[in-house]
Amino acid sequence: MSDMMKRRSAEAAADHVKSGMKLGIGTGSTAEQFVRVLAEKISDGLEIIGVPTSERTAALCRELGVPLTTLDETPHLDLTVDGADEIGPDLALVKGGGGALLREKIVAAASDEMIVIADETKIVGTLGTFPLPIEVMPFGLGATELAIRSAAGNIGLTGTLALRQDAAGQNFMTDGGHFILDASFGRIPDPEALALELSAIPGVVEHGLFIDLARLAVVAGADGIQTLTR
Repeated sequence: MSDMMKRRSAEAAADHVKSGMKLGIGTGSTAEQFVRVLAEKISDGLEIIGVPTSERTAALCRELGVPLTTLDETPHLDLTVDGADEIGPDLALVKGGGGALLREKIVAAASDEMIVIADETKIVGTLGTFPLPIEVMPFGLGATELAIRSAAGNIGLTGTLALRQDAAGQNFMTDGGHFILDASFGRIPDPEALALELSAIPGVVEHGLFIDLARLAVVAGADGIQTLTR
């Protein structure tokens, strides 16, 4: 997705932002474009306050002058705008490629609405081409990995689990101090069933299946912007 297409989807999503809103602000390259658009609107008089979903997003917001709060101070939000790694039927999403899935899901769940911004390549008929991020506790990692394989097998899924590494070749650490297993299960025909299986595993902190959270997707493509609704 080109920066121009990211910018267009971010601008379209920003049209849904009104003065006085309390916003959840996502993580990732497309969400960063939204932050830049938001900062321009704030300089033109828009009044909002945001809850960032990662330390990276928070740093960009502070740099560009987007006022911030926390979910402790502002536990109920009007709208979250965030990207996605895959958009499936009924706006079921795979998220977490940027490593912020836990905070992203907490913020989205605290919002009245969620708008997804993405490019048309993220739309899929069935989730699963993009590896599913699963945030896990470092303690008991081997046991958790075994439990994930068993849970996936319960619903007919198999595939590899890869412990995510950072640019230095070390285990990737989330803002919450957890690891991420990227699960290559292939097609996930029943994401709801997989979500239930994963959520029942004690060592799984959160998974990247976002179901019944997004209301609207603003998708940029070669022919312009299309809007998908659930």
